[in-house]
Amino acid sequence: MDAVVECRSEHEYAERPVALTWQSRRLEVSEILARWRTPGEKRFRVRTADGQIFELAYVAAEDEWQIHQP
Repeated sequence: MDAVVECRSEHEYAERPVALTWQSRRLEVSEILARWRTPGEKRFRVRTADGQIFELAYVAAEDEWQIHQP
């Protein structure tokens, strides 16, 4: 199953993640703890409304999101 991340996009795609689907549950992002770029990726460390921490990566070449829980 592909990772599902909902995001806000104003000037370019994937500017601000607002929710993600993890283990068949939709979790709203309450806070972006960090954001950075690597070649070909936009990466975010986020806290969800229920307090979980996730790392999200948008990989432009594959046009897909990756979700990791550290």
